[in-house]
Amino acid sequence: MQVTETLSEGLKRGYNVVLPAADIAAMRAKRLAEVAKTVKLPGFRPGKVPLSLVKKRYDGAIMAEVLEQSVNDATSKLLTDRGLRSSSQPKVEIVSIEDAKDVEFKVDVELMPEIPMPDFKAVKLTRFKAEPDPASIDKALGEIATRQAEKTVLEGDAIVPAETGHILTVDFLGKVEGVPFDGGTGTDTDVEIGGAGFIPGFSEAMIGMKPGDSRVIDVTFPEEYGAKELAGKAATFDITAKAMKKATVPALDDALATKLGFEGLEDVRKAISGSMQREYDELTRMRIKRELLDALALQANFEVPESMVDAEFKQIWERIEADRAKGESDSEDKGKDDDTLKAEYRAIAERRVRLGLLLAEIGRVNAITVAADEMNRAMIREAQRYQGQEQMVMDFFRKNPQAADSLRGPIFEEKVVDFVLELADVTENTVTPEELAREPEAPAAAG
Repeated sequence: MQVTETLSEGLKRGYNVVLPAADIAAMRAKRLAEVAKTVKLPGFRPGKVPLSLVKKRYDGAIMAEVLEQSVNDATSKLLTDRGLRSSSQPKVEIVSIEDAKDVEFKVDVELMPEIPMPDFKAVKLTRFKAEPDPASIDKALGEIATRQAEKTVLEGDAIVPAETGHILTVDFLGKVEGVPFDGGTGTDTDVEIGGAGFIPGFSEAMIGMKPGDSRVIDVTFPEEYGAKELAGKAATFDITAKAMKKATVPALDDALATKLGFEGLEDVRKAISGSMQREYDELTRMRIKRELLDALALQANFEVPESMVDAEFKQIWERIEADRAKGESDSEDKGKDDDTLKAEYRAIAERRVRLGLLLAEIGRVNAITVAADEMNRAMIREAQRYQGQEQMVMDFFRKNPQAADSLRGPIFEEKVVDFVLELADVTENTVTPEELAREPEAPAAAG
């Protein structure tokens, strides 16, 4: 075949390819002979159908098959002979195709960039770690005890005007601009005065009420309220108090532990501590991984395939528009025009693609792979999310490799991160849980 390079700009390459008519004819004749050996036609034994009849019946389909195979093989050979790694499926366009003449076609391809390995030892990171302190464990234990509190209905002289800590059983009807709204009605609802779980000011407005009292209270929904149609709006609630209760919090002792399914109070404390430690460890991992990716991004200055950035940006922008349609746009995006937003999100898309390519190259160069047992454990974890359908989910993954790959990617990424962390200059720093959860300062931009 004859190959002429027509484009060489950045990662983009273009080629004009000509396949000799003689080669196409030879492949066509060979395929016709193969078909003739197996084709079945009325009046002929298998393999005895005249070649002229086979050609008359199947030549069009065979020619299309030969051309497709020839173009695919030629494209693969072009990439292999020139040592090119395509970042996506090459675009092929037929220029000329006539019977008994050379076949001419164009190939446009975008290459994978040359990705230099970062200097891992030059990556300086801090691993912030925290441990549960006795006071936090005590607080969590107290909250558990509070949730186990027994409510006693007060009667007679025990009933007093409601104060913080009292529980009122109420019926309520919420209105916005005088019109009841969905979800604004409640019957026999227990409301702890000063407690959490309601709109700010809702329970506090009931201070002083007793069973039998009615009151209209005014509240304002928070700006970040979940129901967007109510967020930031003023509302009224018609309240009718029906009963008053007192919560008796159980003592922090072994009896409480037994009620919770533990042998003793110390076992409860250990369980709380273990749960907190797992949460802190997850924060530690998230924080150092983010810091690592920021550091790698500063070293990743290679060009990225435009088509990959386009695809990533398209996914991001579709999510942005979907959020807009639901009235859930990011607060930081408000007031920005589309051109500004598109520029910002395209930069994000480019960073994601660049980091993804870098992590993939680190894994490739260092032979990092995802083992079969790791994939199996990931599939089991995913299947366990669907109780009663575990086997169906496992079968789905085994029959659909592309779906299974959605589990492989995150595992591979975490293994590459672990590999780099082993080589990086990591300093350990023990901090308080509050310091660990604090948002780190944004990294300096690459120069």
